[in-house]
Amino acid sequence: MTNSVSKSPVSEAPAANPQTVADHFARKLAFETDCSDVNAAFAADKVDFVLLDVRSPALFALQHVPGAINLPHGKMTAHRMSQWPADTLFVVYCAGPHCNGADKAALRLSRLGLSVKLMIGGLTGWADEGYTFASGVETAA
Repeated sequence: MTNSVSKSPVSEAPAANPQTVADHFARKLAFETDCSDVNAAFAADKVDFVLLDVRSPALFALQHVPGAINLPHGKMTAHRMSQWPADTLFVVYCAGPHCNGADKAALRLSRLGLSVKLMIGGLTGWADEGYTFASGVETAA
């Protein structure tokens, strides 16, 4: 369809060259993971990260991703995080794309010098994928 006289809104801005695209998405994947990858890691018993639900304890108790630990971003201190090895990868999530609690948690953890990724979609994404939820209390010590 490249011989049309006018360009569509999609092609109006030219696509980046393939190497630039590859670099962009490699960087993006360094910052985030998704619900499917988290679920697959738990299903395969290959959990090499700590999954943190950064919402309030009350919301966590009602519903959360199985295997998650509740640790609101405001409680993430150097002392609290020292219970894990320094090379621990943390994956954070909150309610969903309408919530920036996970972004705040990722910022806080990175400022503490810790490795962190955001689970995009949060609980909304988890539900959209059809995965089950857990309830009850599982908090960080």
